[in-house]
Amino acid sequence: MDPFTVDVTIGRPRAEVFEYLADIANHAEFTDHYLVDWRLTREDSYGAGAGAAFKAKAPFTRFPWASVTLVDVEPNRRIVERGRTGKFNRIQTIGTYELADGPGGSTRVRFTFESRPKLPSDKFLESLGARGRLRRKTRKALGRLRSILEEDHGRGARATIAGGARKPASAYRFQ
Repeated sequence: MDPFTVDVTIGRPRAEVFEYLADIANHAEFTDHYLVDWRLTREDSYGAGAGAAFKAKAPFTRFPWASVTLVDVEPNRRIVERGRTGKFNRIQTIGTYELADGPGGSTRVRFTFESRPKLPSDKFLESLGARGRLRRKTRKALGRLRSILEEDHGRGARATIAGGARKPASAYRFQ
């Protein structure tokens, strides 16, 4: 899929927006209208190496599961997430959040998404409207991100790791 870019201006300082986005568990809050069933891939959900798996709600999708990992986290500037989706995880994805100062102490967030289908059949399925649909859903997600950070309104559920608390160790005692 050709890359597309969506941007939004958020009336919060850049450092605050970055801290929110660098924690991948927060992404479930503003994308839960089209990405559901979030599961973290490790205990620490903040910074480089943090990842999550989720299911995309899309019509006629046979293989909805996807996963992403934060691979490049430049403080207060940029967050890059790489992932895979589709049958046998053969479609590579890359998403980039770029943060810049906006007018009056606000932050301009620009999100760019691109996918690289491996087979012609994957390319054909993406050509049936996936790009436009994903762009609309992403635009809505960034609008929800703005309302969460500016007004603390519209929060969804944060992603968690399965099985409950990990620290300290479980209550099981060795005999």
